[in-house]
Amino acid sequence: MDSPLNDQEISVVLVDDQQLFRSGLAIIVGAQKDMEVVGQAADGTEALEAIAAHQPDVVLMDVQMSPMGGVEATRKIFSDTTGRFGKVPKVIMLTTFDWDQHAAMAVRHGASGFLLKDSTPEFVCESIRAVHAGNSVIAPQNLAALLEAEPVPVPEVPALFDDLTEREKEVFAAVALGLANQEISAKLFLSESTVKTHIGAILRKLDLRDRVQIVVYSYESGIRR
Repeated sequence: MDSPLNDQEISVVLVDDQQLFRSGLAIIVGAQKDMEVVGQAADGTEALEAIAAHQPDVVLMDVQMSPMGGVEATRKIFSDTTGRFGKVPKVIMLTTFDWDQHAAMAVRHGASGFLLKDSTPEFVCESIRAVHAGNSVIAPQNLAALLEAEPVPVPEVPALFDDLTEREKEVFAAVALGLANQEISAKLFLSESTVKTHIGAILRKLDLRDRVQIVVYSYESGIRR
């Protein structure tokens, strides 16, 4: 039986078809005082079942598995309209390659970024904490480069974008370019706290989860400023 979580603990589901690698991750994550491994899975189908059963805060998801891979499982998680998964977890993709188009596609579907499988244990744990706090684990400028390498047909700009103020559109454009808050502050002559306020408003108005999703939104919507 799974042990109850403390209020401070981040619940994690691990998904990878290599049992030895998955077991190693479980030891690393389970050793953290603020984390608990609540479920494991060997492919995307098992992952969906584990997520529905345990409703974790964060999922570490391997990109390539059989029969259902991590990209398709991620798409199903974020496109679900049945409420099967309860709260929608944050998803971090696990990949062997630094510039992985499959992982980039998973980010398009809603993942908060990706990690190399040879990342240090410390970096893995800090990444879990980062996405749980609403941040991402891929630099927006790196994601922008990946998206540029695999362009999509440019649709009309969504009507929701017009709900942004002109200043929010300027901040949106800066985030989409991969600029950090400090850089946006200097570029637009705003305080960093004001930049954070604008980013929060952008995420709320466009129904996005984090700044990485702003980058994805800008590319998929054809918004280039």
